[in-house]
Amino acid sequence: MKPSRDKPNRRWIIGLGASSLIFLLIGMGIGEDTSHGGLSSRDSTAQEPKPATIAQALPDFVALAKKLKPEVVNISTTQTVKESDARDFFGQNQNDPFDEFWKRFFEAPVPRGQLKQRSLGSGFIIEKDGLILTNYHVVDNADRITVRLLDGREFTGKVVGKDQKTDIALVKINAQDLPVAPLGDSDRLEVGEWVMAIGNPFGLDNTVTSGIVSAKDRQIGAGPYDHFIQTDASVNPGNSGGPMINLRGEVVGIDSAIFSQSGENIGIGFAIPINLVKELLPQLESTGKVTRGWLGAWTQGMTPDLAVSLGVDKAKGALVSGVVHDSPADRAGIKAGDVIVGYEGKHIDSAHDLPFLVAGTPVGKTVSLQVLRGKKTMTLPVTIEKMQEEEAVAATSEKRDLGLTVEEITPQIAENLGLDRTQGVVIRAVAPDSLGEEAGLQPGDIVREVNRQPVRNLSDYRKIMASAAQSRSILFLVQREDSSIFLALRKEE
Repeated sequence: MKPSRDKPNRRWIIGLGASSLIFLLIGMGIGEDTSHGGLSSRDSTAQEPKPATIAQALPDFVALAKKLKPEVVNISTTQTVKESDARDFFGQNQNDPFDEFWKRFFEAPVPRGQLKQRSLGSGFIIEKDGLILTNYHVVDNADRITVRLLDGREFTGKVVGKDQKTDIALVKINAQDLPVAPLGDSDRLEVGEWVMAIGNPFGLDNTVTSGIVSAKDRQIGAGPYDHFIQTDASVNPGNSGGPMINLRGEVVGIDSAIFSQSGENIGIGFAIPINLVKELLPQLESTGKVTRGWLGAWTQGMTPDLAVSLGVDKAKGALVSGVVHDSPADRAGIKAGDVIVGYEGKHIDSAHDLPFLVAGTPVGKTVSLQVLRGKKTMTLPVTIEKMQEEEAVAATSEKRDLGLTVEEITPQIAENLGLDRTQGVVIRAVAPDSLGEEAGLQPGDIVREVNRQPVRNLSDYRKIMASAAQSRSILFLVQREDSSIFLALRKEE
């Protein structure tokens, strides 16, 4: 994803619908560009600084800073950028005035070839022999990694393990007898608990800030394994990969992202829980990557409207919107419309719970899924496998009072949309403020089912919609790009 051209030292990663707020990975770049920016031995058992007593107005962060600052490192990276990438970054094209400017003032063509980009981030030492934990986006695509310790020594770092899905990486330097940051238990964190952050914001080495835990288990759209800790401790570009520390002097999170309009801190920062990282460290150290389990089913969250449409009592569980052919889910008999409410005896309250459990299951293990299919509850065994890392004028159209304009999928429309079949109808328009818009239907959605009945063509759609005229709600199964999703349209009384 390209940096913003008007602010070349920031990297945007996701927008949130109508909101103008955006998420920013907080690795910091300098120069031309800012790119991305055995566990028992690591767990804290030694005597740590005493936490604040109730009588104290504020915790004593002095002892924490003295103890933890030596464990935090500055990470700077250099990356080679191809000419085409560099020109795109600077907003150039064949007719760009920049070319003429360069020729006029320097009497030479614009330099071609490769450019160097530099980035800054943070990390912390987790093994005495120089093993460092940081963010994946801090070291991604780096040609050279330089690690600077608190005492000023510099080492060349090498990436020995990385996982993009959780945004963590391991960097190794050739050093011995280094101070080690103890890893705590992020599950014990409480909202309102004091925490401290140490990092290199804007290149300012070993900056210490403090705040509280604002929330836990935040999903911010960064990936399928979001479980972020939210904090108001000040974190800024350059803090990426630095530790979040509790009052016992233990690392409970890795600072990773901020929520901001300007790209600078506004009191909403996010850290990766250290317990999630600790589960992955053995694999990262031994193989350099993470192997995850795979179920082969698309799932989505339940809503009250979906629960009513599906005839289930509670809006809990993971609703299966599609099943990959010949996948573990397919062979186990899981179907679209099933609601997964249990996994090996663990309750599935939301669709977000399931990916963590599946990913952490050993490949080849057979687990039991508790599934609701209508009013029937069943248990299905499934063997987990390894996750392997698409205009024409329509003949007819129909606009209904639900605010939907749908059209037959002709062979030409199917080709234009990249579809491998012409079954279904395509939504061409959704009226503003209509029931269809409220339900989340979008132009380009392919309607595959209505009220659990297959829609092969416009005639099927008309018949099913006519029979649903008196229904309180209508359940759509639509294809949106490469995914399937259920949407419930609740009709007005």
